[in-house]
Amino acid sequence: MLWTLNISKNDFDGRIPSSIGDMNSLWTLDLSYNNLSGEIPEHLAKSCINLRYLVLSNNRLEGQIFSAANCNITNLWRLQLDGNQFIGKIPKCLFNSSSYLTVLHLGDNHLSGRIPSWLGNMSELVHLKMPNNHLEGPIPPEFCQLQNLQVLDLSENNISGDLPSRFSPPQIQQVHLSKNKLEGQLKDAFFNSSSLVTLDLGYNQFNGGIPNWIGRLSNLTYLILSHNNLEGGVPHLLCNLERLRLIDLSHNNFSGLIPHCLDMTALHGDFSTATEPMRNEETIGFELKNATFNQSTVAPMRKEETVEFTTKKTSYSYQGKILIYMSGVDLSCNKLTGEIPHQIGNLTRILSLNLSYNHLTGSIPRTFSNLQQIESLDLSHNNLNGKIPPQIIELYNLAVFSVAYNNLSGKTPQRINQFGTFEESSYQGNPLLCGLPLPKCCDANCSPALAPKASTDIEEDSYFMDMDIFYISFTASYIVVVLAIAIVLYVNPYWRRTWFYLVETWMTSCYYFIIDHLLKGFRH
Repeated sequence: MLWTLNISKNDFDGRIPSSIGDMNSLWTLDLSYNNLSGEIPEHLAKSCINLRYLVLSNNRLEGQIFSAANCNITNLWRLQLDGNQFIGKIPKCLFNSSSYLTVLHLGDNHLSGRIPSWLGNMSELVHLKMPNNHLEGPIPPEFCQLQNLQVLDLSENNISGDLPSRFSPPQIQQVHLSKNKLEGQLKDAFFNSSSLVTLDLGYNQFNGGIPNWIGRLSNLTYLILSHNNLEGGVPHLLCNLERLRLIDLSHNNFSGLIPHCLDMTALHGDFSTATEPMRNEETIGFELKNATFNQSTVAPMRKEETVEFTTKKTSYSYQGKILIYMSGVDLSCNKLTGEIPHQIGNLTRILSLNLSYNHLTGSIPRTFSNLQQIESLDLSHNNLNGKIPPQIIELYNLAVFSVAYNNLSGKTPQRINQFGTFEESSYQGNPLLCGLPLPKCCDANCSPALAPKASTDIEEDSYFMDMDIFYISFTASYIVVVLAIAIVLYVNPYWRRTWFYLVETWMTSCYYFIIDHLLKGFRH
């Protein structure tokens, strides 16, 4: 009697054999990471009534999920169909497994329609992942009943409406709702989710301010609220989040001052002891009721949590161990005012800082030289003044740097280390800045080579100097050649006779040419 069939991570192609439906004792079927195509066989959906784990991820399967009207798979604990080409709506027959289903992964398909409200009745659901589909409509208020939910990923769909009121699963750790059409205020959603590690609500239409309850999420590590219509000030409550390592509030309407207390967060701490972000790879060795069956032979699905963050002017997806060591603050494209707090220089472990496109004033803090790990620093398009701190050249890991379009003055940093690689675009738009790589010279007595007009004069002088050298070289070469020929003819009698013979022949030829052609023309 076969209980487990695992042939994942091979190069199998073609359709799933309908004969698998004859294995009605199967508890686990894992065909993931192959090149299988076609639909899920109806015989499988009708006859494999004992299936607990059905994993068909990352193939090329298509059609509707469980198109059979009398689908009998009612005991599923885990269903992973992500990374295929399924179409249509979420099958209603999954409701028959509402008492058991723990993991439901349907992401990266072409599913459409509204999110069914009966998903909220799946009381045992721990992982619900359906990103990158065409799902629409609001998040059902029945989701408030999912008390065991730990991971919710509905990102990259067409979901609209407000977040359900008081939707706050107590055990939730990851929330990914970015790139939808959600709107309204955050209000009391997730207000009681103290286990929350990742809150990604970017690329929506939320408005209002950041609610106070965010300051009570003691485990919050990644806060992504970018590309919304949020307003008000950046709350000081963020300073209470001792685990916070990634803050992205860019492209909103935040105003006021940058909190001085941001240096109290974990952004400047040691990440070597940081808790690794939760992976979507539950061990499938559950102890089944009234059975001694163990599913440890089933490979866990290593779909690690992914967080998207823009740094070095490019959007990257960070996941796994790379995500552990990623830290950054992005407050760009807002209406922030006032000076940059010098305390930000205490965020010694930060890798990216973007404060561009605001209304910040004052000078660049000298404490920025303490940001030894920083790779991207963008302060462009503000009203900063004063000089660029010379100590900033100590940032040896800096790959992207811009202070363009401010009111900075004085000399640009020395072109050494990383700063030797930054071009004029890093400093342009500051009329009072001077020095390389800008065309403006700082010293009135500076080398003409740095001024464009002087360069032109030098080029013209170089041109005439080159012509004089050419004439002298040509004359000297001519004299040397003549002397060399004379010496050869003097020393070697054979070459001397040959030379005179050639000269005599050439002169005779010229004489007869003149007689035959030129003088004949005059006679006629």
